[in-house]
Amino acid sequence: MKHFICIFTIALVLVSCKGNDKIVLRSSVGKLNKVMVVANINDWNGDIGKEIRNSFGELVAGLPQPEATLSVSQIAPNGFNSVMKASRNILIIGEGSKDEFFVKKDAYAKPQTVVYLKGKTKQRTVALFKKHEKEIIDIFLAADLKMIQNVFGQTKLDDTQFKTLQNLGISLTLHDKFRTVDDTGEFLWLRHHLTSGIAKTGSNNIILYSLPLENEETVADSIVAVRNRIGKKYIPGSDPETMHMITEEAYTPSTFDAIIDGKKAFETRGKWEVKNDFMAGPFINYTIIDKKNNRIIVFEGFTYAPSVNKRAFIFELEAIAKTMKIK
Repeated sequence: MKHFICIFTIALVLVSCKGNDKIVLRSSVGKLNKVMVVANINDWNGDIGKEIRNSFGELVAGLPQPEATLSVSQIAPNGFNSVMKASRNILIIGEGSKDEFFVKKDAYAKPQTVVYLKGKTKQRTVALFKKHEKEIIDIFLAADLKMIQNVFGQTKLDDTQFKTLQNLGISLTLHDKFRTVDDTGEFLWLRHHLTSGIAKTGSNNIILYSLPLENEETVADSIVAVRNRIGKKYIPGSDPETMHMITEEAYTPSTFDAIIDGKKAFETRGKWEVKNDFMAGPFINYTIIDKKNNRIIVFEGFTYAPSVNKRAFIFELEAIAKTMKIK
């Protein structure tokens, strides 16, 4: 009888699984902008590890403290067990029977990005990494951006509540921790109070507005002047008569070409400060050329989080900016 029940149970399980052969992956884990490198200790302590650390360790522009583009940790292949395979970003690198470079998504967990890079010799492995280093960094950063955007999408605010977004014909994926500071119909200022760790006295902020497009050739050169003018008009300090946000005068911002919603844009990273006060922090600014509507649209995120690293906060603001849709 027991034998019959056992067979019946197995048969029932098999029938219930029929037509549903998908493998359910566990959730991945890992901090933003962090990569686990699976490599032999000799490779990690040698030229391969040196190249990885130098490449991933390039400093993020505009942050007050030096912070690497990607943080790394290393584990030997024989330690790459089930627990470690749950990491969200993984680089598996070393020698192999042939030169190869490829990417797998959701190999052991979800969401997950695993980059495989093998060379016939250590020298070939280093050369192959150098060839693909920018691509590898972009792959990991893009994966983290998508992951954050998906997380924010789960608690997305109804952005039709903001007059400025409606008037400008813009939509954004904003998570529900943001609160309105100002929404005039022409200028929007949102704030997310940071509630964890030492940064709980700080905030992430978003401002958004548009200006007429007068001369496309001078847009990039006028970004600092425009943000200083907007800061004086809309972002006061504790004494509005003498204090307002400006671009930090001792630090020259860095500007790069970008694309937002298929449109030409400029990404500017730098530091802000409050004139005649001691408040300061990093900002990321996207100035977008909207030829169809003969205007420029400005999205800026800035962080105030004294005494803590700010890479992750700015990265979250970048992720939000890149969800922008323009009518």
